[in-house]
Amino acid sequence: MNPHQFVCREDGQVITEELFGDQIVRFLYSEAREKAPALFQMLTGERASDLLGLLNFDLPLSATFSGSQRFLKARGVDLEESLISANEMKTPRDFFERKICYWKSRPMPEDSEVVVSPADSRMIVGGLSEVSYLKIKDKFFKLNELLGTDRTDLHTIFHEGDFAIFRLTPEMYHWNHVPVSGVVRDIYTLDGDYHSCNPGAVVKMVTPYSSNRRVVTIIDTDVPHGSWVGRVAMVEIVALMIGGIEQRYSQQKYDSPTDVVPRMFLKKGQPKSLYRPGSSTDVLIFEPGRLEFDQDLVSFRSRSDVQSRFNAFGGHLNETEVKVRQSIARKIGEKGRS
Repeated sequence: MNPHQFVCREDGQVITEELFGDQIVRFLYSEAREKAPALFQMLTGERASDLLGLLNFDLPLSATFSGSQRFLKARGVDLEESLISANEMKTPRDFFERKICYWKSRPMPEDSEVVVSPADSRMIVGGLSEVSYLKIKDKFFKLNELLGTDRTDLHTIFHEGDFAIFRLTPEMYHWNHVPVSGVVRDIYTLDGDYHSCNPGAVVKMVTPYSSNRRVVTIIDTDVPHGSWVGRVAMVEIVALMIGGIEQRYSQQKYDSPTDVVPRMFLKKGQPKSLYRPGSSTDVLIFEPGRLEFDQDLVSFRSRSDVQSRFNAFGGHLNETEVKVRQSIARKIGEKGRS
């Protein structure tokens, strides 16, 4: 299979990604899926995902490898920003669930009209109304399925809106932060499978994010002290070896974490939830005509010098690596809604 590359936002360089567990993913999404569908279904189910998570992240025997300085440095991990030292990390889970000094290492724009990234990730931006650019929305997810087939109210609100997809890789910081300020209007869980978020698996499955178990949070930003970009759907999606998503919102650093519930005000940039170890994905859906994405993210998406596995969908479709709390979009137009 071809290599997978992405664009580094800081300097525009093209980076070849070392995909975690790529050989296993290739087997699952080719041989097993095509020749042994029952085995494939079992391995992408909840029990198998939990078992794989245990074997990979909770056994001390694997800590020697996963916790080594060489392993972490090879993946560009800066342990200086972690709240605990490498010596205090007894298992790989300790590393993957680490907390960081984000208030120092992940500075956030002060502009209230800026939307920020919810995670350290590799992201793609797009529009649900796009007809000329690959219809990429139909490759990663179907809106009605992503938000729940019975949520016709949300289908109407976000019809022809904009979206951003954030793919977290195993070595990354796995806390999600709030991308906008606003009031929670709804939060609910949709059951599903535990498919891998590896680009090769995404290409094989087509619309996998609509199939995986996920938590949907609807944030209304058209409120006092809000970001004024309309309603935003934040979809947190589990993947292979992800045991779950824990809501742990904190108003100050990581202090006094609490569950996320309707009518709660969420402050932009604050920790919202934690993915249990593995790789995972966030999807943000925005109302139409309320924001514009940062121009570099739009231009990097279609660069012709990047070998992305998502190019299998047709044309050039590249990810850009971004940091949590970094600007990704800005409010446009008048506040309020029709």
